[in-house]
Amino acid sequence: MKPVLKMPQPSRHPHPTVRACRLAHLIFERPDLDLAERFLTDFGLVTALKTKDTLYLRGTGPDSYCYRVHRAPKAKFVGFGLCVPSETDLIKISQLPGASPIETCGDPGGGRRSRLTDPSGFVVEAVHGQAEAPALERRSALPFNDGDEPKRVNATQRPPAKPSEITKLGHIVVDVAEYQKTCEWYSRTFGFIPSDVQVLPDGSPLMTFMRLDLGDQPADHHTMGIAQGFMPAYSHSAYEVVDADAVGMGQKILRQRGWNHAWGIGRHVLGSQIFDYWQDPWGDKHEHYCDGDVFTAEKEMGLGWANPEAMAQWGQRMPASFSRPKLTVGGLFGLFRSLKRSPDVTLKKVVTIIKLFG
Repeated sequence: MKPVLKMPQPSRHPHPTVRACRLAHLIFERPDLDLAERFLTDFGLVTALKTKDTLYLRGTGPDSYCYRVHRAPKAKFVGFGLCVPSETDLIKISQLPGASPIETCGDPGGGRRSRLTDPSGFVVEAVHGQAEAPALERRSALPFNDGDEPKRVNATQRPPAKPSEITKLGHIVVDVAEYQKTCEWYSRTFGFIPSDVQVLPDGSPLMTFMRLDLGDQPADHHTMGIAQGFMPAYSHSAYEVVDADAVGMGQKILRQRGWNHAWGIGRHVLGSQIFDYWQDPWGDKHEHYCDGDVFTAEKEMGLGWANPEAMAQWGQRMPASFSRPKLTVGGLFGLFRSLKRSPDVTLKKVVTIIKLFG
């Protein structure tokens, strides 16, 4: 039996305020910038700027930075930045309820921004006019010998034994309690399009993979993932590398340097990426990936059942620990509050999710 989505969201908005054109950066708070930098550079990012209280990191592409860390007493995911195509778009965002006035960015690359807060409490910085940085040198994808037409003759494959070179920040995935409001907000405000939705047996959505609306230009299968959770939380962020050897070498280096593995290597079903997930010193997951799907705006939304087998075509089954919420006093309080306040969180749904993925 084919799944049927029995909720209004996710869906396309016919007239969004703007259409975001790129995921610009992530924003974190950490008590130890040196420790954060050590993990992130072992992971493959490059330090762009480091001050007493702020750390900026980048990939090899032209983005001035894609990861910002502020010194703070406790570790926290704050939010992210989205690039908008024009100054006019930035003005439209600044005129929305709750948006900050437009200000000049003091970050690498400069530009101007207006800050919003989404319905789940995450900060979203709309950015325009950021200058590009010189691209960094990186290796090309390794030529692959298939059985019929070998491309590599009298030559060997020897990828360098070093951290994976990150080509770009790919996507961010968050858990939310206010699922319907949050999906509608991103579609209405920034023009996100749902690519694929996984639904529970009652027809309610559990996970939405949303992409940018770039018209006829291909966009990544998802730039943002929104999962039905019990409270707002960071799930993971993903970073593109050049090929599968870079994914594998990244795993070797991170294992050698003592970091904690989360899940992989495998190939996703939705998005098709070859993936590998690692935990930073505060337990937040970061994904290496390559070979992801790209869709134009005309591609219709797909629907599928939510279950662990739908997460990977091959490789290790998704561990229960990967999606299990942290059982803290704050987490339990957040669950009880969501059960009381959010129409998207019910005890029946909580039990169903635990049975599916626990």
